[in-house]
Amino acid sequence: MGIRYYAYAFDADMTARAQADPRSFINDDPLADAWGMPHGAQIAVTNFEQSVPKTDMLYLDKAWSGLQAMTRPSATDRRPRPAYRMFEGQVTMHENGWIPWVRALSPEEVLEIAEDLADLQHTVQDDKRNDRDDRYVLDFLNRAVEFVTGVAASNRGFAYLIG
Repeated sequence: MGIRYYAYAFDADMTARAQADPRSFINDDPLADAWGMPHGAQIAVTNFEQSVPKTDMLYLDKAWSGLQAMTRPSATDRRPRPAYRMFEGQVTMHENGWIPWVRALSPEEVLEIAEDLADLQHTVQDDKRNDRDDRYVLDFLNRAVEFVTGVAASNRGFAYLIG
């Protein structure tokens, strides 16, 4: 199935709880939410329409690693972009699979990330990337900008899972 990225928004008054236990803000079957399937379904028919409103959930499929690469520290700048906070993390591999990476971001962090993602979106689109892999990542960058901008505007935070 592969390692994917899911984020769920939460209200500002839940920030302390989300930061203490971010996993409790991630649905038990996020792929079902992303693909519009019944939870726990082994076999299901779906239209691949996200069942959770896009204002409340972000699904980045496997593009998260490309977005992580775009925002991580570069050789010339040892500091990551503020948006790196939402893509930072790696699963912990073991003999039976992996342990997901989970984090919660406060409304204040989300505001800073939203501003940085919008800047990144303009910079990347100006580069006129035409490669198929680039278009895939750019599509998900646009989705991330839309989600994070909305979450920031509503003064909410979000918890994310890479796994």
